[in-house]
Amino acid sequence: MNELNMEEIHKRIGINVAKYRNEAGLSQLDLSLKLGHKSVSILASGERFYNGKHFNINHLFQIADILDIEVCDLLK
Repeated sequence: MNELNMEEIHKRIGINVAKYRNEAGLSQLDLSLKLGHKSVSILASGERFYNGKHFNINHLFQIADILDIEVCDLLK
């Protein structure tokens, strides 16, 4: 089984956030405002989350809730 490193996981999540955000008709700004965070553009690009701070599982649940998807959809 291939193991993903954290950079690959962050990139995968970022790609999926952008995909589902677009499907929901939300801009990066819209999602940022709903999350109360200013760095969704970093997230959406798959780079380090929130200006170098580590992303935590609570953020995934918040994003999934806003986008009306399951957390596992962000990890596919």
